Amino acid sequence: MTRLASALAAIDTANSADPRLDEEAPEALLYGQRMSAELDRLFPDASDPLRIAARGQHIERWVLARADYPEGKAGYLTWRRDLAQHHARRVAGIMEEAGYGAAEIEAAGHMLRKEGLKRDADVQALEDVICFVFLKWYFAPFAAKHEAAKVQDIVGKTARKMSPEGRVRVLDEFDLPPPLAAAFRV
Repeated sequence: MTRLASALAAIDTANSADPRLDEEAPEALLYGQRMSAELDRLFPDASDPLRIAARGQHIERWVLARADYPEGKAGYLTWRRDLAQHHARRVAGIMEEAGYGAAEIEAAGHMLRKEGLKRDADVQALEDVICFVFLKWYFAPFAAKHEAAKVQDIVGKTARKMSPEGRVRVLDEFDLPPPLAAAFRV
């Protein structure tokens, strides 16, 4: 088994323990598989650290529950920061066990902590994949539960995180209503 295959299998094993289900599969496992599929489609020449970061982007997300943090924006941001650090630590251990060196492990951690968004090509590639996965599988259920203003706000935040190339591709691949599509125009 290659180092990459070993690392991805270990991430899948960890995510198979997710007690939350989506389409009768552990939620984090399904999310990781969707991330890998979109990465392969959007960035077929991705490096191993980017492939591992994509698969492990939500590794064991359920262990840090949002409900354990204070309500409001500050609590939300603290929860997200703690999750990113947890994901980076877990993926680092898995990569080390698979035989990756310090530079590759740090590269994946850098991506998982989203350090260098808009400045680092791999961090940006991961963010674009995250946004595509959201739009493809999670946007419609989200939109169905929220009022139009909240949906517009989330779409705007999603678009701002993406690269110009990713935004153009969204407009090519998704049939968004005009007010939502406007957020992706470069």
